[in-house]
Formats: sequence, structure tokens, C-alpha cells
Amino acid sequence: MRILMIEDDKELCENISLILKTSGYEIDICHTGSDGLFLAKNTPYDAIILDRMLPEMDGMSVLESLRRQDIQTPIILATALDRLHDRISGLDAGADDYLVKPFATEELMARIRAVSRRSGSLLPSHQPSLAGLSLDPEQRLLTYGPDSLTLSKRESSLLEFFLRNPHRTLPRCQILSYVWGACSEVEEGNLDNYIHFLRRRLKAICAPVHLTTVHGIGYRLDTSEKE
Repeated sequence: MRILMIEDDKELCENISLILKTSGYEIDICHTGSDGLFLAKNTPYDAIILDRMLPEMDGMSVLESLRRQDIQTPIILATALDRLHDRISGLDAGADDYLVKPFATEELMARIRAVSRRSGSLLPSHQPSLAGLSLDPEQRLLTYGPDSLTLSKRESSLLEFFLRNPHRTLPRCQILSYVWGACSEVEEGNLDNYIHFLRRRLKAICAPVHLTTVHGIGYRLDTSEKE
């Protein structure tokens, strides 16, 4: 599960990031509203923790912009403003939850689980599948018929992204952001290497799907036609 935290308090970001990573989450962090809006628009996240008071672009503007563009990622609005009017305006603008600073990390974790359950992104049975091929992201177990194999962490994240977006051309930048993180400086050649690894995995299990190269754009997961 990948989370975006848009917060200008760098010490708070470090503390929350450590806790989330220890709990098995992947997290991207940025410190301005404009950077947060860019990441939220171009990277698929399971949840966003959004500070209300941000430099360059305030959190409410980020929230409203995302909802106008029909980006429905669950958003927890975190702020020191605790008046009833502030809470109501945040929720009316499209926030899924409202967290008043300072907050206990246990409460933040509970609220992340709650908004994720409502959006369906944390349902244990929600294992992506296509044409009989299924993936258990937690176990990184790929299964087709009686055969199964275990993927590496990167392979699993990569295949999960494709399985959740079947028959859709995914741009290279979006794949890199999802698998390696929006702030990662990974070279694009790494993506090509992992696509090669994943193709070998799919072939080994006789999967009825294949990865199609869309030149100049990215890759697409398609079902294979029976001969």
C-alpha cells in the first residue's frame, strides 16, 4: 500500500515515515502544495495525508483541485485548525477524514485503515487477477491453475500495478513512480530489466497474459489469444 504525505514539517514527516515503513507501507513525501498536487495527479496512491497549511499552495486548494479532476484517492486532512467550521469546510471540500494536530500515531494508523477499508484498497480478499492469473501482494505469490511461484518485491509491485490496470497503456514515468517511489532517482533501464524478469516469470507459469511494449510511451498488460 502506497501513501503520499504532503506536509511541510520535516521532522513530523520523518517520524511518520519511519512508523509507516515499519508497518509495511510505502510512503512518498513532499513539503509543498504544488509538489503534492503534481504527485497526487500523476501517481496512484492508496491514501493521502494532507496538511492544510502548506507553502506555495494550501492544502484546501490541493484537495479541491484533486476532486475537480475526479481523483478519488482517500484523503486525510491534517491540521492544527480544530474549529467546527474548519472541520466542516474540509470535509465538504472532499476530505474523507479530518485529523487535528498534534495527533497520536496510533490514531493516524487507525484512520488510514478506516479510509482504506471504505475505498476497498485494503480488503484482504482483494487480490488482483486477470484471465485466471492471480497475485497475492502480501505473500508475493503468483498463481495460475495448479502452478505458483514467488516474486521479488519489485516484480510483485510491478505486476500488481499492471493487474489493477489491465489492457491500459501505463506510461513509463507512472510505472517508475508507483514501483520505485515518486522521489526515487532510479534509472529507466531498471524498469526494462524488471519487465524482462516479469516476462520470464509469466512464461514460466504459462500465464495467459503478456506484457506489450508501447514504444515511446510504456507498457500494457494484455490477455494472450489462444492459438
